[in-house]
Amino acid sequence: MSHVDDAHNATHPPRNVASTDPDGGSLQYSSSGAPIPPTAHIHPTTLSHHGHDVVDNYEWLRDKESPETLAYLRAENEYTEARTRDLAPLQDSIFHEIKSRTQETDLSVPVRSGDWWYYGRSLEGKSYGVSCRVPASSTGDKTKDWTPPAIDAESAPENEQIILDSNVLAEGAEFFSLGASSVSVDGNYLAYSTDTTGDERFDLRIKDLRTGELLDDAIDGIGYGATWVGSEWLFYERVDDSWRPNEVWRHRVGTPTDQDVCIFREDDERFWVGCGTTRSEKYLFVEVGSKVTSEVWFLDLGATGDGKSKTVDPERVTGELQCILPRHTGVQYDVDHAVIGGGDRWIVLHNAHGADFELGMASAAPLTSLDDLDVVIPHKQGRRIEGMDVFAQHMVVGYRENANNKLGLFSFADGTVGNLEPIDFDEELYSAGTGGNAEWESPYIRMAYESFVTPGLVFDYDLATGERLVRKQRIVKGGYDPSDYVARRMWTTARDGAKVPVSLIYRTDLEGKADSDRLPTDGPHPTILYGYGSYEASMDPAFSIARLSLLDRGIVFAIAHVRGGGEMGRSWYDNGKTLAKKNTFYDFIDVADDLISRNVTDNKHMVALGGSAGGLLMGAVANMAGDRFAGIEAVVPFVDPLTSILMPELPLTVIEWDEWGDPLHDLEVYDYMASYAPYDNVSADNTYPPILALTSLNDTRVLYVEPAKWVAKIRATIPQADVCLKTEMIAGHGGVSGRYEQWKQTAFEYAWMIRRAGIADDAAV
Repeated sequence: MSHVDDAHNATHPPRNVASTDPDGGSLQYSSSGAPIPPTAHIHPTTLSHHGHDVVDNYEWLRDKESPETLAYLRAENEYTEARTRDLAPLQDSIFHEIKSRTQETDLSVPVRSGDWWYYGRSLEGKSYGVSCRVPASSTGDKTKDWTPPAIDAESAPENEQIILDSNVLAEGAEFFSLGASSVSVDGNYLAYSTDTTGDERFDLRIKDLRTGELLDDAIDGIGYGATWVGSEWLFYERVDDSWRPNEVWRHRVGTPTDQDVCIFREDDERFWVGCGTTRSEKYLFVEVGSKVTSEVWFLDLGATGDGKSKTVDPERVTGELQCILPRHTGVQYDVDHAVIGGGDRWIVLHNAHGADFELGMASAAPLTSLDDLDVVIPHKQGRRIEGMDVFAQHMVVGYRENANNKLGLFSFADGTVGNLEPIDFDEELYSAGTGGNAEWESPYIRMAYESFVTPGLVFDYDLATGERLVRKQRIVKGGYDPSDYVARRMWTTARDGAKVPVSLIYRTDLEGKADSDRLPTDGPHPTILYGYGSYEASMDPAFSIARLSLLDRGIVFAIAHVRGGGEMGRSWYDNGKTLAKKNTFYDFIDVADDLISRNVTDNKHMVALGGSAGGLLMGAVANMAGDRFAGIEAVVPFVDPLTSILMPELPLTVIEWDEWGDPLHDLEVYDYMASYAPYDNVSADNTYPPILALTSLNDTRVLYVEPAKWVAKIRATIPQADVCLKTEMIAGHGGVSGRYEQWKQTAFEYAWMIRRAGIADDAAV
């Protein structure tokens, strides 16, 4: 239980009344001309759990509608603007660098679906994309029918149809996000959903692409997705009061939405739901999952077994779901549909026989046990199988070994699964995967490739020959030469002996001569050390135009692949969650110390960066090892985890218990989280470097109140601490919307880190 002290309503005048008083708002300055930071009122709240009474002076900031809360956030914004005003020239330089390197008017590679080629346009001066299509030919000539049309990015062909212009939808909105954008199987209807606040609740509309008119069908307040079954039925997810997708609904086009039918509801608050069709269009899947357990239900839509038919049986669409295999705590499985030897098969990825997953196969029917599957890829410790993508005659499998992701191909051509054929690439550190594949029987598989130094590449893999047909490589304007940059892998031995992979990206002219790994060990160099370490998420190689603005200023960009992530398999994740969460923090600190010991950098030139769950990492590191860094940037940081995870009524809290533990019902978990939670462990004994915290008022994943409380407490505990809070007043977890505003935000964040890394003003600009 919790209760509020009588002192909650007491008035505590701040040091800077004008900056916190609802009727105020003007920033105060010291006699030296320096802006005076705002001070949050103290309204003590006592939180009682497991016999512990904790007084929280700033919990009142959780009231987002309070004039006092809003006044405080605006005061912090005013202070941050004043404190960072000197960064404006550098921010402007970086923004124009990003803009000058970006091909603003561009075109995605067209994707064939049915009788159309679909693609997206970006236009210079426009913040959002435009979705388009042109008719496809069906001559029977594979090369002709499946070669994407050559379309000029600067001008539209006469037969181009604009199906959705997000710039039009975003007019007049301070924030805009597109959720669903899905075309019906016959190409006649577009279902799309929009969010104009950042709270990730979407309003869905249906557009008749033959007439351009919107139907009367309007479904408000739903989750992200929308799935067509045939051209008459639309399935979507609703969310509960805690933003958990908990229901799947069926809508028939042209009927009142109050006649929609809920086909699945999940009452257990640990589980979310989602739905989608197989690429064959034969089955609808409803997927149910927690962080550690899953369950899949299916509906046979009545399409032909070979997947050629796009029609469905109306009676089957409205039929009853069947469970493939009832959930069992700790067992996760995922399912796809294949046709092998003329029969429908389930391809099942599961962890019943090992933490790093196994791939099996069975007839397409409810299962009694995962033990009865025919093994396709057996479990192997250290080889984490991550997913599969099934087509009419082939299957692509993604897996991970030694912190590197890999792809392999299976052929069903002879009526069997065949053998795994690796798809190899030249670079050591890269990311590759399937994407943009709509058609079940395509003779090509669309794939994407990129690395830290290679801009994104899209190619079609010819299933008959193995040839890779390059369709597009991302353009970097201004004469980008990948040989000017290098990416290396370093390994840090953590304090418990674990080997932590570290990726480093830097200019080739920084490449060391003495170090055997050719690392830039002749420093100290200005360095940004990034970390995440949660949810089994892997920080895989990706190309970034914006990051060039850091590298070209001599910065080494390092990524610590700490435990809690998935880079080294499921055990890497398991050893960085719940009661092992501190390994995430220790790994990051040990990597920082390793970079210092190798003379890559030092504590006057290294800046730590992390966001969301990585923001928790930043908060913990600030308390535990702030002296290692010249600055810490925490983006939408999860810095008050104990308070949040103790409140099951908050968005997504109960779902998170499998990740962090359940402190509400488990004293051991409570004590453990209390020992590392950044907000609870702010202390005058800690050394805090300059900190920049960034958040959004409408964030439903990590509430703004967490960094607001954190900054307030640090400043109250150590008045001389250099901490800044910036709150986007109309935005969500991803920050501002629109590419130009996002570039400006990135430029601001980079400018702050560049200065903190010790790069001189003249060199920075």
